[in-house]
Amino acid sequence: MRLEYIFPILLFIPIAILQMTIVPFLTFSFIAPDLIMILVIYFALRDGQMFGMVLGFVLGLLFDLFSGSLLGGHMFAYTLTGFIAGYFYNENKTSYNINSFFFLFIVFICASIGSIANSFFSSPETNISIIYVLFDQGLLPGIYTAVVALPVVLINPGKRMI
Repeated sequence: MRLEYIFPILLFIPIAILQMTIVPFLTFSFIAPDLIMILVIYFALRDGQMFGMVLGFVLGLLFDLFSGSLLGGHMFAYTLTGFIAGYFYNENKTSYNINSFFFLFIVFICASIGSIANSFFSSPETNISIIYVLFDQGLLPGIYTAVVALPVVLINPGKRMI
């Protein structure tokens, strides 16, 4: 098997441990960043839509199994995230999409939609308003995830383009 297929899964292990142990302490009224979603978006922008979707499916399945959450919730959300992030993939603009602040905008869009999709599967409440789902379960986690993704842009060794 090729190393480029194994590397994201090896990178997933410490990020999943951080997601399950440290991130719950960083939540504000049940709004938390999703580190695994950042990983899926990064690799979807780097390697394409199909790779992002398959990686989202695999990492979502592994995270559902490791975390004990409802099987399929994160799997669907991460697959959808890889699909949406893949629309921003362009071989000629890979460096721009990952190394610029445009990456944070992509993370915001994808994380908001992925959080909404995940909330439909994981929310035990049946009578919640659409405004609550869009704002508290979508936009706020999307903003928080984009803020947490800021070090990816700042630390990435590639050439920065604003």
